[in-house]
Amino acid sequence: MSVVVDDLLVGRIRELPGGGATSGIYKRPVDGPLWLSETGFVGDEQADLRHHGGPEKAVHHYPADHLPFWRGELPGAELGPGAFGENISTTGVTEADVCIGDTFTVGTATVQVSQGRQPCWKLDRRFETRGVSRRMQAVRNTGWYYRVLQPGHVQCGDRLVLIDRPEPEWPVARVLQLLFDRRTGAADEWAAVSGLGTLSPSWRETFAARVGTGTVEDWGSRLGAS
Repeated sequence: MSVVVDDLLVGRIRELPGGGATSGIYKRPVDGPLWLSETGFVGDEQADLRHHGGPEKAVHHYPADHLPFWRGELPGAELGPGAFGENISTTGVTEADVCIGDTFTVGTATVQVSQGRQPCWKLDRRFETRGVSRRMQAVRNTGWYYRVLQPGHVQCGDRLVLIDRPEPEWPVARVLQLLFDRRTGAADEWAAVSGLGTLSPSWRETFAARVGTGTVEDWGSRLGAS
């Protein structure tokens, strides 16, 4: 598997519409090579480092394949590459095609899929529309994150080339479905995914906690604020 990086994007922290909150969700395309470190691209920022960024979420990849759907959901919104805060935009590969732990070379860097995205209320504020984060969660077109195994230079036009697939049974789409489904009878699957060594520690802990309690965590604070 390989896919071309159609757009490479970074952004600085800005205030969200309505005031009182900031975000690095506003990304713009970059021309020329950009250094990718273990914590992300040079020039990229996140406002809330507790929930965004860091080594397990160094790079966000969002398929441009989803943009036609969102144009139907958000008529009049500016919905080009970078609209959802992604660093990498491609066409032809979605959550169904990429597995947890998939390892890619891109430019001179090497990256590994660590988890999907958990959309939050800042999407509602960014688009000035209630329910965007809940809708993204419902349809599970969240994109995914990479950890950086080998820092290097990346530029638009480089190819993400798959070099290893340690977890072929766990596409990102399957893990997202398991995470966002409120069924309480999925303990065996929760246990299985909590043991995936290439899944981010926070997601492994979430699934392990479900096994222990038999319940699904509350998403209200993540999705409900506006």
